[in-house]
Amino acid sequence: MKKKIVAFALALVSLLSLAACGTPKSDADAGPIKIATKPMTEQYILGEMLGLILEDAGYEVEITKGIGGGTNNIHPAMEKGEFDLYPEYTSSGWVMVLNHDAVGVDDTKMFDDLKAEYQEKFQMTWVGLYGFNNTFTIAVRDEAAQQYNLKTTSDLAAVAGELNFGGNPDYIERADGFSLLCDTYGLNFKSVSDIDIGLKYQALQSGDIDVTNAFTTDAQLGNESAGLVTLEDDKHLQVNYFCSTVVRQDALEKYPGLEETLMKMDNLLSDGEMAHLNYLVEVEGADEKEVARNFLVEKGILEG
Repeated sequence: MKKKIVAFALALVSLLSLAACGTPKSDADAGPIKIATKPMTEQYILGEMLGLILEDAGYEVEITKGIGGGTNNIHPAMEKGEFDLYPEYTSSGWVMVLNHDAVGVDDTKMFDDLKAEYQEKFQMTWVGLYGFNNTFTIAVRDEAAQQYNLKTTSDLAAVAGELNFGGNPDYIERADGFSLLCDTYGLNFKSVSDIDIGLKYQALQSGDIDVTNAFTTDAQLGNESAGLVTLEDDKHLQVNYFCSTVVRQDALEKYPGLEETLMKMDNLLSDGEMAHLNYLVEVEGADEKEVARNFLVEKGILEG
């Protein structure tokens, strides 16, 4: 009889210990949530934000930063299950993955259709919108802009044959990127080079290229010492690129509460805030994880 009482007491203590620990976030063998990012400062910061928020909620996290080729390589890896989630831009998924035309598409409809088609075709979905819109603009070396009096993208048409263009592979290959830019504005550059996102501003400053595709939240565009000029999109070509989290459906099922945790990124960042964070890392040399942590503390997402 005594042995039965002892066994019952031990079982009760075990149950109370489990209750005190709370419900586990995932099965014991689920492993870490695997996050991927593109090779750009903004994505490094966003990846760290996602990682910090998930770790704070009790998940184990593994981040792979700077995957070359961006969407072209990350999406296939997501399909294979090599990653569970990554930060992506609405028009990038719409054009590069789904092969749709983004011009003239309502932003709300695009996001709703993205979620539906990703679920149907890839068993993935989009969770939340971070708030900022990182759309394309065209940046030119200040020397070239002054020499040829470049103020609008249309101004490039008469002198493109004298200038070298360098852009990241995503932009050059996508249907609504470089080819559409050239068709819309009648551009025929002296040369065109594929350059990873993180290297193209160095190429501009060294004079290896004269023109590149830029993003509205790029830190360099707010840095006077970079010597860059952005051209007006006078034909209103560019579409919107709102950032969100693409996540595999099986990850949502494997890790209870994951979707709710990811929604903490919803409407968190404005264009200016994202550009400022990029500036802190790229220009002032701050660590992207610390920049991400400080911002999340400031917003009340994490405790100080």
